[in-house]
Amino acid sequence: MKVLIANRGEIAVRILRACRELGFPSVAVYSEADAQSLHTRYADECVFIGPTPAVESYLNIERILDAAKQSGAEAIHPGYGFLSENATFAQAVEDSGLIFIGPLPETISSTGDKLVARRVAREVNLPVLPGPDEPVADEIPESLIEQIKYPVLIKAVAGGGGRGIRLVRRRGELEQMIAAARQEALAAFGDGTVYFEPLVPQARHIEIQIIGDGYGRILCLGERECSIQRRRQKIIEESPAPSLSPDMRRQLYEMAYNLGHALNYRSLGTIEFLLGEDGSCYFIEVNPRIQVEHPVTEMVTGIDLVGIQLRLADGQPFKYVQEDIKMRGSAIEARVIAEDPDNGFMPATGEITLLKEAGGPGIRTDSALYPGMPVTSDYDSLIAKVIGWGEDRQTAIRRLRRALGEFQIGGVCTDIGFLIQIIDSDSFIQASANTTYLDTFLPVMTESDEELERDMALTAAFLEHQARTSQPANPMDSGSDQWRVQGWREQMRD
Repeated sequence: MKVLIANRGEIAVRILRACRELGFPSVAVYSEADAQSLHTRYADECVFIGPTPAVESYLNIERILDAAKQSGAEAIHPGYGFLSENATFAQAVEDSGLIFIGPLPETISSTGDKLVARRVAREVNLPVLPGPDEPVADEIPESLIEQIKYPVLIKAVAGGGGRGIRLVRRRGELEQMIAAARQEALAAFGDGTVYFEPLVPQARHIEIQIIGDGYGRILCLGERECSIQRRRQKIIEESPAPSLSPDMRRQLYEMAYNLGHALNYRSLGTIEFLLGEDGSCYFIEVNPRIQVEHPVTEMVTGIDLVGIQLRLADGQPFKYVQEDIKMRGSAIEARVIAEDPDNGFMPATGEITLLKEAGGPGIRTDSALYPGMPVTSDYDSLIAKVIGWGEDRQTAIRRLRRALGEFQIGGVCTDIGFLIQIIDSDSFIQASANTTYLDTFLPVMTESDEELERDMALTAAFLEHQARTSQPANPMDSGSDQWRVQGWREQMRD
């Protein structure tokens, strides 16, 4: 089975690796901006699909199908984002005589649209957040505006990854936030439709991973905790979810299992829930695709989720039964994002001038980074994921902390320092954080910040000493070698 990957970045590389392990020939597609990207080098062959804007390349159904025809691909894997939850794309793939590596098109129609998914969930008696199952119209009736209770979320009906979501705290923000959510959703998913969703304060975000064969067999592959979010985008995820009672875990598995059966689910899917402080539980959506955070499930179950997708698409049967699914240890993922925490987390751009990815016992790094790689604002700012596994949660935390400290990226700002501060915090270590935790999170000075301030103070002291004694040369001048600089620093510290 020859597989075309209709995506880019780290998820494209992840799928390409699975293809190589299973002996499936692979095809990468790329836009003008991605001509030198790692996924184009890793694939067996690659096809150019258009200009840099996603709407003219990665969101262009006709060009992707043409690439499949040109390369002789037999199947298409959409990855996540872009067209992965687009039922029209899935149907077009299958109408072309190709295999869509994902759920059936009709399943995506019922789940990729979150409003439709809410209605399906109600039909199988899942608890659903209150609110109308209708999109927000261009002109909102005054009667509906008067019924809104603030704060309220504006959410895109398509896609995921925190895109197309805005929090409205008061009436005066409503139109502005609706417009912003629509614009972001249209750019990310090609669909600007949004709807209202009540905000559950102090909630935990728990999701259940399922996989189905499309013939009635459904497996639950454990849960993930995704409560650490900034601006409704997950940045740290873990499995299993800490502090989740056995009764609640069984309840969530049962609901996910029942919904999977109702949908006659094929391939991977994630059923997402919110758990309130009062013990309430609400279904919120289904993601009919591979998730960004899938590595934590792979680490604790030992099951290659992408490999399962590929084998099912190739007509191979399940080799697992539910009793085979065992959770071992704990895994935590941190998303490395190109953004500037000191500048309101604005997206950062630049060129990778230095790269040392994390490794060592229990560590996995998923990325498509390479020295000299340009990081632009054309696509999502997620550039890597670091996953730590341990036989218990505390070991996983220590390993992830060590790995993030080792991860070096030069030439572009990232959130690595911010991630370290989060996993060092008491709330995270004690597993008491919820979806609003980062709204009030106060970063503390890290050791690296202290070292920087110490070096700055030493430099100032040296310059003042030089000025007073008229000593000739500054050992920090570019002509000095690093041994002399280090010796100077040690003398100043003494």
